[in-house]
Amino acid sequence: MSLRTCSQRLGAALRTPRPHIPRAGRRCYASTATATSNLPADVRQAIENEARLPNADPPADSSTTRLVQSQSPYMVPTYVRPPPMFEQGQGCYLWDVENRQYLDFTAGIAVNALGHCDPEMSKILYQQSQTLVHSSNLYHNPWTGALSQLLIEKTREAGGFNAGKVFVCNSGSEANEAAIKFARKCGRTAQPDGSKHELVSFHNSFHGRTMGSLSATPNPKYQKPFAPMLPGFKYGTYNDIDSINDLVTEKTCGVIIEPIQGEGGVNVADPDFHLALRKRCTEVGAVLIYDEIQCGLGRTGKLWAHCDLPTEAHPDIVCTAKALGNGFPIGATLVTDEVSSKIVTGDHGTTFGGNPLGCRVAHYIVGRLSDPELQRGVLEKEARFREHMSKIQKRFPSVVKEVRGRGLILGMQLDADPTPIVTAARERGLLIITCGTNTLRFVPPLIISESEIDQGMRILEDAMVAVFEKPGHIEGTDGQQEMR
Repeated sequence: MSLRTCSQRLGAALRTPRPHIPRAGRRCYASTATATSNLPADVRQAIENEARLPNADPPADSSTTRLVQSQSPYMVPTYVRPPPMFEQGQGCYLWDVENRQYLDFTAGIAVNALGHCDPEMSKILYQQSQTLVHSSNLYHNPWTGALSQLLIEKTREAGGFNAGKVFVCNSGSEANEAAIKFARKCGRTAQPDGSKHELVSFHNSFHGRTMGSLSATPNPKYQKPFAPMLPGFKYGTYNDIDSINDLVTEKTCGVIIEPIQGEGGVNVADPDFHLALRKRCTEVGAVLIYDEIQCGLGRTGKLWAHCDLPTEAHPDIVCTAKALGNGFPIGATLVTDEVSSKIVTGDHGTTFGGNPLGCRVAHYIVGRLSDPELQRGVLEKEARFREHMSKIQKRFPSVVKEVRGRGLILGMQLDADPTPIVTAARERGLLIITCGTNTLRFVPPLIISESEIDQGMRILEDAMVAVFEKPGHIEGTDGQQEMR
Protein backbone atom coordinates (compact mmCIF):
# COMPACT_ATOMS: atom_id res chain seq x y z
CA MET A 1 0.00 0.00 0.00
CA SER A 2 1.39 3.41 -0.91
CA LEU A 3 1.97 6.00 1.79
CA ARG A 4 -0.64 8.22 0.13
CA THR A 5 -3.26 5.45 0.15
CA CYS A 6 -2.51 4.65 3.80
CA SER A 7 -2.86 8.33 4.75
CA GLN A 8 -6.13 8.57 2.82
CA ARG A 9 -7.53 5.54 4.62
CA LEU A 10 -6.54 6.92 8.03
CA GLY A 11 -8.02 10.31 7.26
CA ALA A 12 -11.25 8.75 6.04
CA ALA A 13 -11.52 6.58 9.14
CA LEU A 14 -11.06 9.56 11.45
CA ARG A 15 -13.43 11.81 9.49
CA THR A 16 -16.28 9.32 9.15
CA PRO A 17 -19.14 10.28 11.47
CA ARG A 18 -19.87 7.60 14.06
CA PRO A 19 -23.55 7.51 15.02
CA HIS A 20 -24.17 7.21 18.76
CA ILE A 21 -26.26 4.18 19.75
CA PRO A 22 -27.59 4.21 23.32
CA ARG A 23 -26.00 1.41 25.29
CA ALA A 24 -29.27 0.12 26.69
CA GLY A 25 -30.63 -0.07 23.19
CA ARG A 26 -27.73 -2.17 22.03
CA ARG A 27 -28.27 -4.63 24.87
CA CYS A 28 -31.98 -4.87 24.07
CA TYR A 29 -31.38 -5.53 20.38
CA ALA A 30 -28.89 -8.30 21.13
CA SER A 31 -31.02 -10.10 23.69
CA THR A 32 -34.14 -9.85 21.51
CA ALA A 33 -32.34 -11.13 18.44
CA THR A 34 -30.75 -14.11 20.20
CA ALA A 35 -33.93 -15.08 22.03
CA THR A 36 -35.51 -16.34 18.79
CA SER A 37 -32.26 -17.43 17.15
CA ASN A 38 -31.44 -21.00 16.19
CA LEU A 39 -27.75 -20.42 17.01
CA PRO A 40 -26.10 -22.83 19.46
CA ALA A 41 -26.61 -21.88 23.10
CA ASP A 42 -22.93 -21.12 23.73
CA VAL A 43 -22.81 -18.78 20.73
CA ARG A 44 -25.98 -16.99 21.84
CA GLN A 45 -24.53 -16.60 25.33
CA ALA A 46 -21.30 -15.17 23.93
CA ILE A 47 -23.24 -12.63 21.84
CA GLU A 48 -25.34 -11.54 24.80
CA ASN A 49 -22.28 -11.33 27.08
CA GLU A 50 -20.52 -9.06 24.59
CA ALA A 51 -23.65 -6.92 24.18
CA ARG A 52 -23.74 -6.36 27.92
CA LEU A 53 -20.23 -4.91 27.78
CA PRO A 54 -20.37 -1.17 27.03
CA ASN A 55 -16.86 -1.22 25.56
CA ALA A 56 -16.26 -4.74 24.27
CA ASP A 57 -12.88 -4.88 22.51
CA PRO A 58 -13.13 -4.33 18.74
CA PRO A 59 -13.57 -7.69 16.97
CA ALA A 60 -11.39 -8.97 14.16
CA ASP A 61 -13.70 -7.60 11.46
CA SER A 62 -13.99 -4.10 12.96
CA SER A 63 -12.82 -0.88 11.34
CA THR A 64 -10.36 -0.46 14.23
CA THR A 65 -8.73 -3.82 13.55
CA ARG A 66 -8.54 -3.15 9.83
CA LEU A 67 -6.85 0.20 10.48
CA VAL A 68 -4.38 -1.36 12.94
CA GLN A 69 -3.55 -4.16 10.52
CA SER A 70 -2.99 -1.71 7.67
CA GLN A 71 -0.45 0.26 9.74
CA SER A 72 1.37 -2.41 11.73
CA PRO A 73 3.59 -3.63 8.84
CA TYR A 74 5.38 -0.25 8.96
CA MET A 75 6.03 -0.16 12.73
CA VAL A 76 8.91 -1.75 14.66
CA PRO A 77 7.17 -4.34 16.89
CA THR A 78 8.37 -3.00 20.25
CA TYR A 79 4.88 -2.93 21.80
CA VAL A 80 1.96 -5.26 22.37
CA ARG A 81 -1.15 -3.13 22.57
CA PRO A 82 -4.76 -3.98 23.45
CA PRO A 83 -7.31 -3.71 20.60
CA PRO A 84 -8.80 -0.18 20.99
CA MET A 85 -7.30 2.77 19.12
CA PHE A 86 -7.67 6.13 20.85
CA GLU A 87 -8.13 9.35 18.94
CA GLN A 88 -9.50 11.90 21.44
CA GLY A 89 -9.15 12.81 25.10
CA GLN A 90 -10.65 15.32 27.49
CA GLY A 91 -10.05 15.55 31.22
CA CYS A 92 -10.04 12.03 32.64
CA TYR A 93 -11.63 10.39 29.59
CA LEU A 94 -10.48 8.92 26.29
CA TRP A 95 -12.50 8.03 23.19
CA ASP A 96 -11.53 5.42 20.63
CA VAL A 97 -12.02 5.63 16.87
CA GLU A 98 -15.41 3.95 17.26
CA ASN A 99 -16.51 6.71 19.66
CA ARG A 100 -16.48 4.59 22.81
CA GLN A 101 -15.64 6.38 26.05
CA TYR A 102 -13.14 5.17 28.66
CA LEU A 103 -12.38 6.52 32.13
CA ASP A 104 -8.59 6.74 32.35
CA PHE A 105 -6.88 5.60 35.57
CA THR A 106 -3.50 5.45 33.78
CA ALA A 107 -2.90 9.09 32.73
CA GLY A 108 -0.50 7.89 30.03
CA ILE A 109 1.55 6.14 32.78
CA ALA A 110 1.47 9.02 35.27
CA VAL A 111 2.03 11.64 32.56
CA ASN A 112 -1.27 13.49 32.10
CA ALA A 113 -1.43 14.91 35.63
CA LEU A 114 -3.74 17.72 34.44
CA GLY A 115 -5.79 15.32 32.34
CA HIS A 116 -6.09 15.11 28.58
CA CYS A 117 -6.14 18.25 26.45
CA ASP A 118 -5.95 20.79 29.25
CA PRO A 119 -7.42 23.95 27.66
CA GLU A 120 -4.71 26.35 28.79
CA MET A 121 -1.97 23.96 27.70
CA SER A 122 -3.60 23.68 24.28
CA LYS A 123 -3.69 27.47 24.04
CA ILE A 124 0.00 27.74 24.98
CA LEU A 125 0.97 25.08 22.44
CA TYR A 126 -0.83 27.00 19.72
CA GLN A 127 0.52 30.42 20.71
CA GLN A 128 4.14 29.31 21.09
CA SER A 129 4.03 27.25 17.88
CA GLN A 130 3.14 30.49 16.14
CA THR A 131 6.08 32.28 17.80
CA LEU A 132 9.15 30.00 18.05
CA VAL A 133 9.38 26.23 18.34
CA HIS A 134 13.11 25.52 18.20
CA SER A 135 16.37 27.41 17.83
CA SER A 136 18.87 24.95 19.44
CA ASN A 137 21.07 25.41 22.49
CA LEU A 138 23.52 27.42 20.44
CA TYR A 139 21.33 30.43 21.30
CA HIS A 140 19.36 31.82 24.23
CA ASN A 141 15.57 31.69 24.38
CA PRO A 142 13.31 33.16 27.11
CA TRP A 143 11.76 29.91 28.30
CA THR A 144 14.62 27.53 29.16
CA GLY A 145 15.84 29.87 31.89
CA ALA A 146 12.33 30.72 33.03
CA LEU A 147 11.48 27.03 33.50
CA SER A 148 14.77 26.37 35.29
CA GLN A 149 14.20 29.28 37.66
CA LEU A 150 10.64 28.18 38.42
CA LEU A 151 11.71 24.59 39.15
CA ILE A 152 14.38 25.81 41.58
CA GLU A 153 12.09 28.30 43.32
CA LYS A 154 9.15 25.90 43.66
CA THR A 155 11.41 23.11 44.91
CA ARG A 156 12.77 25.32 47.66
CA GLU A 157 9.32 26.70 48.55
CA ALA A 158 8.00 23.15 48.89
CA GLY A 159 10.72 22.12 51.33
CA GLY A 160 12.61 20.09 48.78
CA PHE A 161 16.35 19.62 48.42
CA ASN A 162 18.80 22.48 47.92
CA ALA A 163 18.44 22.64 44.15
CA GLY A 164 20.69 25.14 42.42
CA LYS A 165 20.76 24.45 38.66
CA VAL A 166 18.70 22.59 36.03
CA PHE A 167 19.55 20.69 32.86
CA VAL A 168 16.54 20.45 30.53
CA CYS A 169 16.19 17.46 28.19
CA ASN A 170 13.45 15.49 26.43
CA SER A 171 12.51 12.43 28.51
CA GLY A 172 12.91 10.51 31.75
CA SER A 173 15.62 8.26 30.39
CA GLU A 174 17.59 11.32 29.29
CA ALA A 175 17.14 12.96 32.69
CA ASN A 176 18.56 9.84 34.34
CA GLU A 177 21.36 9.58 31.78
CA ALA A 178 22.37 13.14 32.64
CA ALA A 179 22.32 12.29 36.35
CA ILE A 180 24.49 9.21 35.77
CA LYS A 181 26.98 11.24 33.73
CA PHE A 182 27.05 14.01 36.33
CA ALA A 183 27.72 11.44 39.07
CA ARG A 184 30.55 9.95 37.01
CA LYS A 185 32.01 13.43 36.46
CA CYS A 186 31.88 14.12 40.20
CA GLY A 187 33.66 10.83 40.80
CA ARG A 188 36.31 11.64 38.19
CA THR A 189 36.85 15.05 39.78
CA ALA A 190 37.35 13.46 43.19
CA GLN A 191 39.56 10.64 41.85
CA PRO A 192 41.17 11.58 38.51
CA ASP A 193 42.45 8.00 38.09
CA GLY A 194 38.85 6.86 37.46
CA SER A 195 38.66 4.54 40.46
CA LYS A 196 35.54 6.28 41.81
CA HIS A 197 33.18 5.21 39.05
CA GLU A 198 30.64 2.72 40.43
CA LEU A 199 26.93 3.43 40.41
CA VAL A 200 24.46 1.73 42.72
CA SER A 201 20.79 1.07 42.00
CA PHE A 202 18.22 -1.30 43.43
CA HIS A 203 16.31 -4.41 42.44
CA ASN A 204 12.77 -3.81 41.11
CA SER A 205 13.77 -0.34 39.97
CA PHE A 206 13.09 1.11 36.54
CA HIS A 207 15.20 4.01 35.32
CA GLY A 208 14.76 3.80 31.54
CA ARG A 209 15.78 1.95 28.38
CA THR A 210 18.81 3.85 27.08
CA MET A 211 22.04 1.99 27.84
CA GLY A 212 23.05 3.97 30.93
CA SER A 213 19.61 4.01 32.53
CA LEU A 214 19.05 0.40 31.44
CA SER A 215 22.29 -0.61 33.15
CA ALA A 216 20.76 0.86 36.34
CA THR A 217 17.59 -1.22 35.85
CA PRO A 218 18.38 -4.74 37.12
CA ASN A 219 15.50 -6.55 35.44
CA PRO A 220 16.48 -9.46 33.17
CA LYS A 221 13.41 -8.85 31.00
CA TYR A 222 14.84 -5.50 29.97
CA GLN A 223 18.58 -6.15 30.19
CA LYS A 224 19.11 -9.64 28.74
CA PRO A 225 18.41 -8.82 25.06
CA PHE A 226 21.05 -6.06 25.15
CA ALA A 227 23.72 -7.56 27.41
CA PRO A 228 26.38 -6.89 28.39
CA MET A 229 25.41 -3.81 30.36
CA LEU A 230 27.76 -0.88 30.93
CA PRO A 231 30.46 -1.73 33.48
CA GLY A 232 30.49 -0.29 36.98
CA PHE A 233 26.86 -0.85 38.05
CA LYS A 234 26.01 -2.60 41.32
CA TYR A 235 22.57 -3.64 42.57
CA GLY A 236 21.21 -3.68 46.10
CA THR A 237 18.04 -4.68 47.91
CA TYR A 238 15.47 -1.91 48.35
CA ASN A 239 14.94 -0.94 52.01
CA ASP A 240 17.80 -3.17 53.24
CA ILE A 241 19.66 -0.80 55.57
CA ASP A 242 22.14 -3.42 56.77
CA SER A 243 23.60 -3.90 53.28
CA ILE A 244 24.31 -0.23 52.56
CA ASN A 245 27.86 0.01 53.90
CA ASP A 246 29.05 -2.95 51.80
CA LEU A 247 27.11 -1.75 48.76
CA VAL A 248 28.17 1.91 48.78
CA THR A 249 31.96 2.17 49.03
CA GLU A 250 34.82 4.54 48.31
CA LYS A 251 34.54 3.42 44.67
CA THR A 252 30.93 4.61 44.46
CA CYS A 253 30.38 7.83 42.54
CA GLY A 254 26.56 7.78 42.68
CA VAL A 255 23.47 6.04 44.03
CA ILE A 256 20.15 6.24 42.14
CA ILE A 257 16.85 5.33 43.77
CA GLU A 258 13.13 5.85 43.20
CA PRO A 259 11.48 7.08 46.43
CA ILE A 260 8.49 5.08 45.19
CA GLN A 261 9.21 2.31 42.69
CA GLY A 262 6.54 2.59 40.01
CA GLU A 263 7.20 -0.13 37.47
CA GLY A 264 8.59 -2.37 40.23
CA GLY A 265 5.25 -2.61 42.05
CA VAL A 266 4.56 0.73 43.81
CA ASN A 267 7.09 -0.02 46.57
CA VAL A 268 7.71 2.85 48.98
CA ALA A 269 11.20 3.43 50.41
CA ASP A 270 11.34 3.67 54.20
CA PRO A 271 12.44 7.07 55.53
CA ASP A 272 15.16 5.35 57.56
CA PHE A 273 16.49 3.78 54.36
CA HIS A 274 16.73 7.22 52.76
CA LEU A 275 18.51 8.55 55.83
CA ALA A 276 20.99 5.68 55.84
CA LEU A 277 21.70 6.12 52.13
CA ARG A 278 22.25 9.85 52.52
CA LYS A 279 24.59 9.30 55.46
CA ARG A 280 26.63 6.69 53.61
CA CYS A 281 26.83 8.76 50.40
CA THR A 282 28.13 11.71 52.40
CA GLU A 283 30.72 9.50 54.12
CA VAL A 284 32.19 8.21 50.84
CA GLY A 285 31.60 11.32 48.73
CA ALA A 286 28.98 9.78 46.42
CA VAL A 287 26.18 11.67 44.69
CA LEU A 288 22.65 10.68 45.80
CA ILE A 289 20.11 10.73 42.95
CA TYR A 290 16.33 10.56 43.43
CA ASP A 291 14.48 9.42 40.33
CA GLU A 292 11.12 11.18 40.81
CA ILE A 293 10.04 10.78 37.21
CA GLN A 294 6.87 8.90 38.13
CA CYS A 295 6.29 9.86 41.78
CA GLY A 296 7.19 13.57 41.61
CA LEU A 297 5.40 16.79 40.65
CA GLY A 298 2.44 16.56 43.01
CA ARG A 299 1.57 12.88 42.68
CA THR A 300 2.23 12.16 46.37
CA GLY A 301 0.47 15.30 47.58
CA LYS A 302 3.76 17.23 47.74
CA LEU A 303 5.71 18.77 44.86
CA TRP A 304 8.34 16.02 45.29
CA ALA A 305 8.06 12.74 47.14
CA HIS A 306 11.22 13.62 49.09
CA CYS A 307 9.60 16.77 50.49
CA ASP A 308 8.19 14.60 53.29
CA LEU A 309 11.69 13.49 54.28
CA PRO A 310 13.95 15.30 56.78
CA THR A 311 16.58 17.48 55.15
CA GLU A 312 19.19 14.97 56.32
CA ALA A 313 17.78 12.57 53.72
CA HIS A 314 17.67 15.00 50.80
CA PRO A 315 19.48 14.16 47.53
CA ASP A 316 22.06 15.92 45.40
CA ILE A 317 20.12 15.35 42.14
CA VAL A 318 16.42 14.96 41.30
CA CYS A 319 15.27 13.67 37.91
CA THR A 320 11.85 14.52 36.50
CA ALA A 321 9.84 14.06 33.28
CA LYS A 322 6.40 12.48 32.70
CA ALA A 323 4.03 15.05 34.31
CA LEU A 324 6.49 17.86 33.56
CA GLY A 325 5.02 18.18 30.06
CA ASN A 326 1.56 16.67 30.65
CA GLY A 327 2.10 14.70 27.45
CA PHE A 328 4.58 16.97 25.70
CA PRO A 329 8.03 15.28 25.71
CA ILE A 330 10.32 17.03 28.18
CA GLY A 331 12.54 16.06 31.10
CA ALA A 332 14.83 17.81 33.55
CA THR A 333 17.70 17.05 35.91
CA LEU A 334 17.86 19.29 38.99
CA VAL A 335 21.23 19.45 40.78
CA THR A 336 22.82 21.22 43.72
CA ASP A 337 25.34 23.96 43.09
CA GLU A 338 28.02 21.58 44.37
CA VAL A 339 27.24 19.07 41.61
CA SER A 340 26.87 21.82 39.02
CA SER A 341 30.33 23.15 39.86
CA LYS A 342 31.85 19.93 38.48
CA ILE A 343 30.13 20.30 35.08
CA VAL A 344 31.76 22.48 32.44
CA THR A 345 30.91 23.54 28.90
CA GLY A 346 30.84 20.55 26.57
CA ASP A 347 30.36 17.88 29.26
CA HIS A 348 26.79 17.24 28.18
CA GLY A 349 24.24 18.52 25.69
CA THR A 350 21.04 17.99 23.73
CA THR A 351 19.67 19.15 20.41
CA PHE A 352 15.97 19.47 21.29
CA GLY A 353 16.14 19.75 25.07
CA GLY A 354 15.18 23.18 26.34
CA ASN A 355 13.29 24.20 23.22
CA PRO A 356 10.98 27.18 23.82
CA LEU A 357 7.80 25.26 23.00
CA GLY A 358 8.42 22.48 25.53
CA CYS A 359 9.76 24.83 28.19
CA ARG A 360 6.84 27.23 27.96
CA VAL A 361 4.41 24.32 28.32
CA ALA A 362 6.36 22.90 31.28
CA HIS A 363 6.50 26.34 32.91
CA TYR A 364 2.72 26.39 32.94
CA ILE A 365 2.49 22.78 34.15
CA VAL A 366 4.91 23.32 37.06
CA GLY A 367 2.91 26.38 38.10
CA ARG A 368 -0.28 24.30 38.21
CA LEU A 369 1.21 21.25 39.91
CA SER A 370 2.91 23.31 42.62
CA ASP A 371 -0.46 24.69 43.76
CA PRO A 372 -0.98 23.70 47.44
CA GLU A 373 -4.73 23.37 46.90
CA LEU A 374 -4.23 20.83 44.12
CA GLN A 375 -1.78 18.93 46.32
CA ARG A 376 -4.24 18.85 49.25
CA GLY A 377 -6.81 17.48 46.84
CA VAL A 378 -4.45 14.64 45.92
CA LEU A 379 -4.42 13.46 49.54
CA GLU A 380 -8.21 13.68 49.78
CA LYS A 381 -8.53 11.63 46.61
CA GLU A 382 -6.06 9.08 47.95
CA ALA A 383 -8.37 8.56 50.92
CA ARG A 384 -11.31 8.06 48.55
CA PHE A 385 -9.41 5.45 46.56
CA ARG A 386 -8.38 3.64 49.74
CA GLU A 387 -11.99 3.47 50.94
CA HIS A 388 -12.96 1.67 47.75
CA MET A 389 -9.88 -0.54 47.85
CA SER A 390 -10.70 -1.59 51.40
CA LYS A 391 -14.19 -2.54 50.29
CA ILE A 392 -12.83 -4.57 47.39
CA GLN A 393 -10.28 -6.26 49.67
CA LYS A 394 -13.08 -7.32 52.02
CA ARG A 395 -15.03 -8.76 49.10
CA PHE A 396 -12.01 -10.57 47.64
CA PRO A 397 -9.84 -11.35 50.70
CA SER A 398 -8.09 -14.26 49.01
CA VAL A 399 -7.20 -12.14 45.98
CA VAL A 400 -6.29 -8.66 47.30
CA LYS A 401 -3.31 -8.93 49.63
CA GLU A 402 -2.15 -5.35 50.17
CA VAL A 403 -2.53 -1.73 49.09
CA ARG A 404 0.68 0.32 48.79
CA GLY A 405 1.72 3.81 47.75
CA ARG A 406 1.14 7.46 48.55
CA GLY A 407 -1.16 10.08 47.07
CA LEU A 408 -2.26 9.09 43.59
CA ILE A 409 0.41 6.50 42.92
CA LEU A 410 -1.17 3.41 44.46
CA GLY A 411 -0.74 -0.30 43.96
CA MET A 412 -3.14 -3.12 44.76
CA GLN A 413 -1.19 -6.33 45.31
CA LEU A 414 -3.04 -9.41 44.10
CA ASP A 415 -2.54 -13.12 44.57
CA ALA A 416 -3.54 -13.71 40.95
CA ASP A 417 -2.65 -12.60 37.43
CA PRO A 418 -4.22 -9.13 37.02
CA THR A 419 -4.33 -9.09 33.22
CA PRO A 420 -7.86 -10.61 32.98
CA ILE A 421 -9.02 -7.83 35.34
CA VAL A 422 -7.40 -5.23 33.08
CA THR A 423 -9.26 -6.69 30.11
CA ALA A 424 -12.58 -6.94 31.93
CA ALA A 425 -12.27 -3.37 33.23
CA ARG A 426 -11.40 -2.01 29.79
CA GLU A 427 -14.42 -3.72 28.26
CA ARG A 428 -16.55 -2.01 30.89
CA GLY A 429 -15.03 1.42 30.18
CA LEU A 430 -12.08 1.70 32.60
CA LEU A 431 -8.38 1.84 31.70
CA ILE A 432 -5.98 0.52 34.33
CA ILE A 433 -2.45 -0.86 34.12
CA THR A 434 -0.21 -3.27 36.01
CA CYS A 435 3.28 -3.22 37.48
CA GLY A 436 5.64 -5.42 39.42
CA THR A 437 4.34 -8.93 40.07
CA ASN A 438 0.54 -9.22 40.06
CA THR A 439 -0.01 -5.58 41.00
CA LEU A 440 -2.69 -3.22 39.70
CA ARG A 441 -1.32 0.32 39.40
CA PHE A 442 -3.47 3.43 39.94
CA VAL A 443 -1.95 6.64 38.54
CA PRO A 444 -4.94 8.73 37.39
CA PRO A 445 -4.86 12.42 36.49
CA LEU A 446 -4.46 14.52 39.62
CA ILE A 447 -7.56 16.48 38.60
CA ILE A 448 -9.80 13.41 38.83
CA SER A 449 -13.05 14.08 40.70
CA GLU A 450 -14.51 12.05 43.55
CA SER A 451 -17.43 11.02 41.33
CA GLU A 452 -14.99 9.75 38.70
CA ILE A 453 -13.09 7.81 41.36
CA ASP A 454 -16.38 6.28 42.51
CA GLN A 455 -17.35 5.43 38.93
CA GLY A 456 -14.01 3.83 38.13
CA MET A 457 -13.81 1.78 41.30
CA ARG A 458 -17.35 0.47 40.74
CA ILE A 459 -16.27 -0.65 37.29
CA LEU A 460 -13.16 -2.28 38.75
CA GLU A 461 -15.24 -4.17 41.30
CA ASP A 462 -17.62 -5.30 38.54
CA ALA A 463 -14.63 -6.48 36.52
CA MET A 464 -13.29 -8.47 39.46
CA VAL A 465 -16.71 -10.01 39.99
CA ALA A 466 -16.71 -11.07 36.33
CA VAL A 467 -13.24 -12.61 36.68
CA PHE A 468 -13.52 -14.29 40.07
CA GLU A 469 -17.20 -14.88 40.80
CA LYS A 470 -18.92 -15.62 37.49
CA PRO A 471 -18.48 -18.63 35.18
CA GLY A 472 -16.54 -18.26 31.96
CA HIS A 473 -13.01 -17.24 31.14
CA ILE A 474 -11.71 -13.74 30.42
CA GLU A 475 -8.41 -13.67 28.59
CA GLY A 476 -5.76 -11.28 29.78
CA THR A 477 -4.32 -8.78 27.33
CA ASP A 478 -0.61 -8.05 27.13
CA GLY A 479 0.63 -4.52 26.75
CA GLN A 480 1.23 -3.12 30.24
CA GLN A 481 4.67 -1.80 29.36
CA GLU A 482 6.70 1.02 30.86
CA MET A 483 8.53 3.39 28.53
CA ARG A 484 10.65 6.51 29.08
